[in-house]
Amino acid sequence: MNKVEMFHSAAIKHFNFFKDTTSLDALYVKSISLKDNMGFLVPVPKLHLENQELIELLTVWRNENKHVYPSQFTATPESTKSWLKTRLLETPDRMLFLIYNKVGKLVGHIGYANVLLGVKENKCLLEIDNVIRGIKEIEPGIMSNAMNSLIDWANEKLLPDEIYLRVFSDNKHAIDFYLKNSFIKNNLIPLYKETRTDGVYFSEEPKSSNLKPEAEFQKMTYSPSAKKMGDELILTAGPSISAMETYYAYDAAKTGWNNKWNFYIKKFETEFSEYIGVQHALSTSSCTGALHLALLTLGIGAGDEVIVPDITWVATANAVAYTGATPIFADIDQNTWCLDPESVKKKITEKTKAIMPVHLYGHSVDMDSIMKIARDNKLYVVEDAAPAIGASWNGKKTGSFGDFAAFSFQGAKLTVTGEGGMLVTNNKDLYLKAYSLWDQGRDLNKTFWINETGWKYKMSNVQAAIGLGQLQRVEELIHAKRRVFDWYHQNLKNNKNIKLCYEPKNSRSIYWMSSLQVLPTSKLNRDQLRDELKKRNVDTRPVFPAISRYPIWKYTPEVQPIANEIGNTAINLPSGVCLSKDQVEYVCKMINELT
Repeated sequence: MNKVEMFHSAAIKHFNFFKDTTSLDALYVKSISLKDNMGFLVPVPKLHLENQELIELLTVWRNENKHVYPSQFTATPESTKSWLKTRLLETPDRMLFLIYNKVGKLVGHIGYANVLLGVKENKCLLEIDNVIRGIKEIEPGIMSNAMNSLIDWANEKLLPDEIYLRVFSDNKHAIDFYLKNSFIKNNLIPLYKETRTDGVYFSEEPKSSNLKPEAEFQKMTYSPSAKKMGDELILTAGPSISAMETYYAYDAAKTGWNNKWNFYIKKFETEFSEYIGVQHALSTSSCTGALHLALLTLGIGAGDEVIVPDITWVATANAVAYTGATPIFADIDQNTWCLDPESVKKKITEKTKAIMPVHLYGHSVDMDSIMKIARDNKLYVVEDAAPAIGASWNGKKTGSFGDFAAFSFQGAKLTVTGEGGMLVTNNKDLYLKAYSLWDQGRDLNKTFWINETGWKYKMSNVQAAIGLGQLQRVEELIHAKRRVFDWYHQNLKNNKNIKLCYEPKNSRSIYWMSSLQVLPTSKLNRDQLRDELKKRNVDTRPVFPAISRYPIWKYTPEVQPIANEIGNTAINLPSGVCLSKDQVEYVCKMINELT
């Protein structure tokens, strides 16, 4: 799916989610808060077609403001209801929001239009439309707040290339308002007048070649001057939470008990397994717990060895240690920082029972090579896909290769539930065994009967509800991550003192973290660079050190040379899905100046 298709899909999905709301409590949960607790934007759903009081109020507003519309006729409640039904609710790329102040008074409306334009230009275009101040007495700044909140929502959830609007060129009051809200004047669009029995209509397309334009639209493009960067800390991570996650969590808290205690758990697991392309998924309290369950299910324990990469979060190796087995540290690839298959081969002994490749920072391991090594040596494969939901190798998603795979939804990951994980497999027998261990070792056929020592690694229904919303937006989130990395690439590609970590060939990375290595030619080393960036309000974090160096292992492992080098010289840059281009460009400017 290209970026325009992604944009269209995301917009229609979100708009339908708003429009299909069937209850008022759900409607307010789905609202968009205005900044500074000034009020909120409430989406207009099909439910409002039955709200006669609202229809009549909108009719009054349409008549009071008909001079700003291209179609200038006297509205009636019937025509307003028809407009709302056919021109807004049944038009997939349009959305209307009601503007309420902080005490719940309806003061105006604003919306989106023409999302499906821009295909020929290969651009993601979004129009701001139906900007109406409905009452005279209104809090200063609330319309600007509504405008900016709507734009911020679109920039985070839909990722448009351009946001624009059209206004009659003689509407000086409106133009001044938009200029104050970071819009700039663009081209003029001629309009052709048509007089009908019910009113006057202006169109961009003349009914005949003899007509001359009698009015003009001023097209205006949203072009905020770059905010002064450096005044606020730019963080390394941060999720995007939409109305989907908010509503699902609300619904789980309200109704997810008794006979619906696992409604969202089962739905999340089902949709997750379908997305990854596996038969079974089991939600867990953490990715660490999922990895532990996988190893226990495979019978790995004391006296066994499991090969892990020397660059990863400690949880990968800890899961091995929890079973009583020994983690054996293999080196990483110099370019991708993922497990090096050649190093794996050298670490295999008669005690080796499994390989645990880690799809580090959203890059895929060379899974063709790892699976061949495993087959040749009759080893299990447990993928640690904690940071790599949606990444792929040769078109196949990470997590779908091994005997098991585990994913993380910790709060800094691409998809979040606060804390939590998922264990997946294609093997039904392994799934059932893991399920029993996950559920305190219960016999699946006897109530409260315990067959063996088990564990409690369960996810809650509320967490699963948030995860479901995140999963239903996962491709949008991946697109946002890849866009952030592309901004880094464009601004740092000519810097010879650093080296960005790019996705491997034959793969798609989700770029959970955009990362770079500080080279010896740099004026500052890695730690000095991090310190100077922090002084400039740029948060970074060091790449994991070679974890074989930790003093916690029961033997003294051999530190792997490439892992040690990368662990001492590389950093993760700000990589949250909500980062703006201005923020990334500021980070790059600082890096280029300092290195």
